[in-house]
Amino acid sequence: MTWDDYLRIAIALNEHYPEQDPTYIRYTDLHKMICELPGFAGDPKASTESKLEAIQMAWLDEREDS
Repeated sequence: MTWDDYLRIAIALNEHYPEQDPTYIRYTDLHKMICELPGFAGDPKASTESKLEAIQMAWLDEREDS
């Protein structure tokens, strides 16, 4: 997974952090959580605020769907 795999990251976050509410997460914490996901191979420095926002929105959608 890399920073552009929004849906795959969202699914992994939903599985690994079932108690976390994506609505109230700081981007610094989200960045750390993503970088620690198994299978994540993106460059930590390649993250942008817009990518983190897209991942957060995908995670919210994934949470609502499950």
